[in-house]
Amino acid sequence: MLEDGKSIASKSAQTPSDTVSIGNGTTFDHSSAGSSIHPMYEQQSPEVTVTKREDVFISRVKVLVAIVLVVAVSAVATVAFLLVTQQELEGFENQFNGHASEVAAVVSQNIQKLFQALDSTSIMISSEASLQNASWPFVTIDHWPTKAEKLFELGDIGQSLLALAPVVKPDIMNDWDAYVVQKAPAWYQASIDYEGSNETVDDLVIHTIPYIHTYGVDMSRPTPIDPDRPATPIWQSYPLKKGAILPGIDELPTNYDILEDSKSILPGIAELPTNYDILEGLQGDAQLVSAANTSLRPAVSFPSISMDQNIRRRTAKSTIVQPVFEQLDARDEDAKVVAVLRWQIDWNVVLANVLESGVTGIHAVIRSSCQTSDLQELSTSVTYRINGPRSILSDDRDVHDPQFDEMEVSAILFDYDADTSQATASECIPRVTLHFYPTIDFRNKFVTQNGLYYAGVVVLIFCFTTIVFLVYDFLVKQRQRIVMDRIQRQDMIVSDVFPSAIRDRLYNQNLEDRGDHKDELLDPRDFGTSNMIGSAPLADLFPNTTVIFADIVGFTAWSSQREPSQVFVLLETIYNAFDKIAYRHGVFKVETVGDCYVAVAGLPEPDEEHAVAACRFARSCLKKMKEITLKLEVSLGPDTSDLDLRTGIHSGQVTAGVLRGERSRFQLFGDTMNTAARMEHTGERNRIQLTEATADLLKEAGLARWIFPRASTIFVKGKGNMQTYWMKNVGSKSKKSKRNQKSEVAPIDETAKTGDTISIGISEYSPDHDSEAHDDDTDIDLAGLGGMSKTDRLVEWHVESLCSMLQQIIASRGGAVQPIDAFKEVEAAVGNGRTVLEEFVPIIELKHSQADDLSNRMDPSKIDIGEAARSQLRKLLATFAFMYKDNQFHNFEHASHVTASVKKLLSRIVKVGEGNGLAGQTPTGDVSLVDLAGHSYGITSDPLTQFAVVFSAIIHDVDHPGVPNAQLVKEKTRNAQIYKNKSVAEQNSVDLAWEIFMQDEYKDLRACIYQTEEDLRRFRQLVVNTVMATDIVDKELQALRKERWDTAFSGTGSALLESDDVSIDRKATIVIEHLIQASDVSHTMQHWHIYKSWNERFFMECYGAFKAGRADVDPSINWYKGEIGFFDFYVIPLAKKLDSCGVFGVSSDEYLNYAKGNREEWVREGENIVKELLAKWYERNNVENEE
Repeated sequence: MLEDGKSIASKSAQTPSDTVSIGNGTTFDHSSAGSSIHPMYEQQSPEVTVTKREDVFISRVKVLVAIVLVVAVSAVATVAFLLVTQQELEGFENQFNGHASEVAAVVSQNIQKLFQALDSTSIMISSEASLQNASWPFVTIDHWPTKAEKLFELGDIGQSLLALAPVVKPDIMNDWDAYVVQKAPAWYQASIDYEGSNETVDDLVIHTIPYIHTYGVDMSRPTPIDPDRPATPIWQSYPLKKGAILPGIDELPTNYDILEDSKSILPGIAELPTNYDILEGLQGDAQLVSAANTSLRPAVSFPSISMDQNIRRRTAKSTIVQPVFEQLDARDEDAKVVAVLRWQIDWNVVLANVLESGVTGIHAVIRSSCQTSDLQELSTSVTYRINGPRSILSDDRDVHDPQFDEMEVSAILFDYDADTSQATASECIPRVTLHFYPTIDFRNKFVTQNGLYYAGVVVLIFCFTTIVFLVYDFLVKQRQRIVMDRIQRQDMIVSDVFPSAIRDRLYNQNLEDRGDHKDELLDPRDFGTSNMIGSAPLADLFPNTTVIFADIVGFTAWSSQREPSQVFVLLETIYNAFDKIAYRHGVFKVETVGDCYVAVAGLPEPDEEHAVAACRFARSCLKKMKEITLKLEVSLGPDTSDLDLRTGIHSGQVTAGVLRGERSRFQLFGDTMNTAARMEHTGERNRIQLTEATADLLKEAGLARWIFPRASTIFVKGKGNMQTYWMKNVGSKSKKSKRNQKSEVAPIDETAKTGDTISIGISEYSPDHDSEAHDDDTDIDLAGLGGMSKTDRLVEWHVESLCSMLQQIIASRGGAVQPIDAFKEVEAAVGNGRTVLEEFVPIIELKHSQADDLSNRMDPSKIDIGEAARSQLRKLLATFAFMYKDNQFHNFEHASHVTASVKKLLSRIVKVGEGNGLAGQTPTGDVSLVDLAGHSYGITSDPLTQFAVVFSAIIHDVDHPGVPNAQLVKEKTRNAQIYKNKSVAEQNSVDLAWEIFMQDEYKDLRACIYQTEEDLRRFRQLVVNTVMATDIVDKELQALRKERWDTAFSGTGSALLESDDVSIDRKATIVIEHLIQASDVSHTMQHWHIYKSWNERFFMECYGAFKAGRADVDPSINWYKGEIGFFDFYVIPLAKKLDSCGVFGVSSDEYLNYAKGNREEWVREGENIVKELLAKWYERNNVENEE
């Protein structure tokens, strides 16, 4: 055999044929039979061959990718550096330009104010001299300190030195000296009294030199002036103190000829010799810059450097000299300069407080085109450094950094449009400019090393990415190696059984069998009803979850006062915020059911800290809820901020999965869901209630400090008595509880029924803040956003709604808003000479629009009422709010509640397709504007009518005293006498509000409301009738209303003979009156909780008046029966009349149903409620119940 074997081997090596002899004559064909040699060595599988070939290709690609990465990282780092640096430079330039431009504008404006103040003072002096009938220079200005202070106030640069120097001609100098000696003590004394100085008149008289003088170079003694030339001696100055400028100093030597000719080239103010001691720091001769084309402009000296003795630092000061003319009209050809005003300004003060805090390092250079007269080599510039609100004198020359020359921002402070051709060589036509430049310090705040840092970060990111890529590549190789090992082992097994050709066919056949379906994706219809039978549902059990139920407390009552769109605005805003919080905390939102938000932590991805995540989420939602409602109160109206959240949490297992059907949903089922819902239902507003299961998980997580046990157990259906826990709230202290004590009715505390004495306040329990318990959602100012009080938010709500109505008014008249000064006298006459009640008319003549007018109206949304009108409206409403007294019921909040109801009813009139039953409706539900206007008796076609009704609702209780008219009549108040004991409070409200409304400061607002006398009178009549309609006690008004109703809606009597317009106007008048009447008592026709709340306020007001001696009968005695009678004889009949009017759509049914329901509830609980109200009144007022 061995030989045979060797023969085989030898022959196989020598014979290229596939047929080999085995020695016994038998042959073996390699082409048709298997071989004892392992197929791995014979021929590799196609997968292995392809893999090796791809490995070589991938290796080469990796080298190329590495080169590309190196090039890319270098390029990106370079670009990042350049972009960041360029962005910083642009930011630096933009910031500087913004701040410098703002400062330049502010300084220029202040300088203009300064000149205007001087000009006004000059005219005042001329006027006072004329009134005194005194001749110049023998003029003494009365109350000089007061006028100087007024000038300082107008100039807005602080207190500085101000002096009046009259022009004294040589021939009257002796008379002037005597005048000074005679008059100086009097105004000395007046100034001492005004300034409260310790100086005495005698001290000042001693230092007063009784002749016109000046000081020499040595400053040692006074020197009389040349008697042959005119002089301008200082006369009155302020502030006056020992050592200051006293009368007699020849302050401004002048040229007589120039003073005589006020229209000459220069005013003639040539120079200003000064004295350091006397003039408080103004050194050396300073060339005054002057107007060259007119003497009306003041002269300004270039800044000179001195030491401010008060603040012990150097400063630059300029002196402004303003001419005073004998005539009031300085432009008169005969105008003559008779005096000058000298005002010394400190540039430190001018440049102070012009730059916001935190912005430092800006150079301000003051430049003049004129140099000083005797120091020609001296620089004509001074440089200040501005650091926020402070300005510091840097140097008496221009020392800004030249590298920032191209960034210069300049402003002209003093520029005189002079004719330089008429100026002599020694005269300088001045121009003072202000230039701003950044400093290195300023630039360094913006231009940093961030470019290098960003470039470094880019390199690090690329390095990190490369490392991640290498790790990923290594892992892929490992996986590929494992896969290839399996493939090779499988290939070895197959190859051991089958030859390579058969093996390849088997591989190909397997691919063909799998190829038709292996890459198919699931069709969404697989989850539908067609595949439910015979297929397993997608569901699982999650043993560790925490379920959260959060319900909006007060939502049902709140929504009963709102339009559907407003309800959805609230819910969408709140739920969207909750969704974001859920995403941030890893909580899964399950669903929303009405006003209840359901979420779960711990699925679909398991989370060991599911209870902690759920509690964090609930706490964040609680805080966010308060923030949102405060913001939305501005747009959604009163009581929005009173909405709160009540949250329940429970931990346990749930069954979760996709509930298939036409609307497949992810649902949770189980006892955990039911228990969490019970926790919410038995909880309290602004509180998070947890079960013991959740509390134990928090304790295990080391967060026991987050919770505390509820004082008493609660009964849960199906569970019995349960011990639950409250979660402590982290955040700022709420001010709501204090507000509730005064003007809001707090919700009844559920714990009062179980003996739990824990307060409901949102932040009664505020643990120390820690890193685990704190997140961004807890830092909310619960007292108000941006410092806004509830009244402020209500004012803003009124502003937004009334602005929308103003847009409609302006659009109805084609967008015209013209000044109404033409009929100012008509405005003043409207409402004068008669009481408000005497203006009342049975029928208001409304505006009847034609079809073309209605169809061609502008789009109100494109109307801009202007910022002036908007600001005036805001101020007017704030004034009305302030005029409301601090009553429990008749207050601004109640007026806002009435306004909300008015707006709701008006919207139901205006809106179509909501069940109004219009005869003109098409099959598609469309209604023409003319049909709608006719159906609503013209109310919808006239935006002015709607505005007037809303305006009346806002003012109808202005200055209400908190007692009924009968009491005011009994007390014989002044108003009762004025209004002849009829509708006292209502008439007073109209008069007060109208008087404010007619003030000049609201003329732009009035121009938006009316443009003609007809509109003005119609607006006034609407206001009068609407407010008077709120007096439901006056028997004469009641009888008139009943008569009109019968005439209008019974179709009898004189109505048959009336024109259509009169009939429509009568019905419109009735609709408006019933609308305001229903709104005034709308709380009785809204949700029970709203009725109960306002009923409590009204009771507190009435009982407080009784206790104060302003009512004869204790209201608590008949309050229960009185409310029933009020429902039976007023509220319910009024609600039925709303339905009979036929214009309020579904609101009439809504109001009637609520009224009937509230009456039934009051019959059941009213007696107990009255007892509770009595006890609450005594508790609030800390008074023992005498009964």
